[in-house]
Amino acid sequence: MLFTGAFLPLLIGLGIWQLSRAEEKQILLEQWQQEAQNLDWPELVISGLEVGRPVTVTGLFGERSWLLDNRTRDGIAGYEVLTAFYPLQGPPVIINRGWVSAPRTRNELPDVSPPDGIFSLVGRISQYPEPPVLSSKSVQAASWPRRVQTLPRPAAIAEIAELPEAIIRLQDKEQPGAYRADWEPDLMGPQTHYGYAAQWFTLALVLAILSVVASYRKTGANNDNDNG
Repeated sequence: MLFTGAFLPLLIGLGIWQLSRAEEKQILLEQWQQEAQNLDWPELVISGLEVGRPVTVTGLFGERSWLLDNRTRDGIAGYEVLTAFYPLQGPPVIINRGWVSAPRTRNELPDVSPPDGIFSLVGRISQYPEPPVLSSKSVQAASWPRRVQTLPRPAAIAEIAELPEAIIRLQDKEQPGAYRADWEPDLMGPQTHYGYAAQWFTLALVLAILSVVASYRKTGANNDNDNG
């Protein structure tokens, strides 16, 4: 009973906290969706590029592309394609166009030439592919596209000035110039928190049932001893 009294309120409290977090995330997502409709790209850059925020940019692709190496899908080696994009208003930005399979030999690079013309791209704010702490410095090639292990912001700015503090990952493969863009969500959405809340409440219910069963058995055993 002491164990139940200590942990049952804790489990219920964790469930309630996850419900409140889900409500906060829902409000945040609705706010971001509203801002995506009302704010243009320069205003979004000024307001802050938070990871997971939806964004729409209109402009044209540049000629510079980086091939982020050692990216696999379904056990197949490939690259994530990061291409410069120049909005009609505001600073340029790096667009992660998704995953493409690698050619058979390392001497070959895939053709990742972006489409010509002005497009409106829908995506989400994402972080630069930063190197691990112990990663060695990549050797920069002279031609484009360039195969890289990472693309930290300083390396990108060395090629394209005025880049903002984040990049954009295309929403899906239906976007202009997109490849395989099946990303894991950047933001833990309300549904995830509801799932966690359900788990905590389920554990609380199981603990309560076990406590009742244990108490019933103990009471029944004491009654048998009294009858004896």
